[in-house]
Amino acid sequence: MLVEDDPDDELLTVRSLKKNNVCNDVVVVRDGAEALDYLFVTGAHAGRDPSAMPQVVLLDLNLPKVDGLEVLGRIRADERTRLLPVVILTSSEEQEDVVGGYVHGANSYIRKPVDAARFREAVGELGMYWMVLNETPR
Repeated sequence: MLVEDDPDDELLTVRSLKKNNVCNDVVVVRDGAEALDYLFVTGAHAGRDPSAMPQVVLLDLNLPKVDGLEVLGRIRADERTRLLPVVILTSSEEQEDVVGGYVHGANSYIRKPVDAARFREAVGELGMYWMVLNETPR
């Protein structure tokens, strides 16, 4: 699941995953409220299968409606999503965001590279690790 409000970063992330042969379906939501609706099967996502959870959440921090750290806190506070891997994928270089991410339970914090080629490479590596190599509890 990709939580990203920037259409360019969304496109680059999804293309980078596909180019690096990470063939998992990627659910894209564009703000923090929609991310919570999807994960907790409410609002516009009330009809989806609640057992179909993402393998990993790629979470931007600077989101409309509900910011990324609040989304992360709510993920960690709920028994259904407490163990869901969450990777913060953001352009923020603020040390307080890095610390806040880990304090709220992020599994990883990755700063989006500015260079498009480096961005594609970073997304490919994180996709390979979190969606192919990483083992999650069932």
